[in-house]
Amino acid sequence: MVRYQLIGMDLADVRFAVSPLNELVRSLRAVRDPGRFPLHLRWLHGLDEALGKLDSALLLALTNARLWTPDFLNPRPYSPLTRFDDELARIAATDPVTVQRDLRLVHGGAPLPAPLRGRPAPALARIVDALAEYWQRCFEPHWPRMRALLEGDVTFRGRQIAQHGLAAMFAGLASTVRLVDNVVEVQLHSKLNYTTPTTGGLTLVPTLWATTASTPISPDEPPMILYKARGVATLWEPQPLPSPDALSALLGATRAGLLIHLYTPTSSTELAARLGVTTTAVNQHLRALHVGGLLVSARHGRSVLYRRSDLGDALAAAQPPSPT
Repeated sequence: MVRYQLIGMDLADVRFAVSPLNELVRSLRAVRDPGRFPLHLRWLHGLDEALGKLDSALLLALTNARLWTPDFLNPRPYSPLTRFDDELARIAATDPVTVQRDLRLVHGGAPLPAPLRGRPAPALARIVDALAEYWQRCFEPHWPRMRALLEGDVTFRGRQIAQHGLAAMFAGLASTVRLVDNVVEVQLHSKLNYTTPTTGGLTLVPTLWATTASTPISPDEPPMILYKARGVATLWEPQPLPSPDALSALLGATRAGLLIHLYTPTSSTELAARLGVTTTAVNQHLRALHVGGLLVSARHGRSVLYRRSDLGDALAAAQPPSPT
């Protein structure tokens, strides 16, 4: 069991944050053992081609059979608005001694997997490069959808505190978490057992890749509880694509729906994930709208982002949505 002693029971001692890097690293648990994460199978099915282009051996070596991940790859975030690039830069600056210590803790003192062996500094550089590539190919297109769910959870927990107090909020995180007097207790499946004061605050981090609450392995890490976010079961469900009747009659229901949807730049991969269709199918419609002058496109990294053109804006604005 891990125990965090709240200092003075001050609300300012408890904060919520969202970590794109935590989500990225913890998702490797689902890649390693899909059977434990059935709610993410739709996402996992779409990874086969991308994983073949990544350093999959190194990425999977960042977890063990118990699905632990190194503490240095799960840094405490400081805001619900944390940026992936900022977190990755923090990882790249990690002391190599810490890297080796955390990797050996995860792998129980056994020889490290081959992709992680060698001098710590080059090993860390390989890890950072592999994670950056994994983010670009497998995560970034879906991150806006993931982030919206995580931010929604943070809003819900804040409302719980306001209406019912800290104890009720902690009890709602997981059946293994409770507040007793001024101590937050987290019951774990592992043999971790330490008590530490929340000097500098206790950070609560919702995650899409958990079955129950977890904490850092080392008591030297900043106090943090990761817990399963609400609504994960709905994350990969196809979203409806409503469109005005008149615009549907002109363009067809799918293209009209895409035009209404593309008021902000979005990639075809993200659209396909949201709608539950193939990227090829979405691209056919996007190309037609682009050729017709209703969309403009711009390259962003490896992705092409589409949004409405001025003509598309005018056409969309002229058509009120259909009644629901």
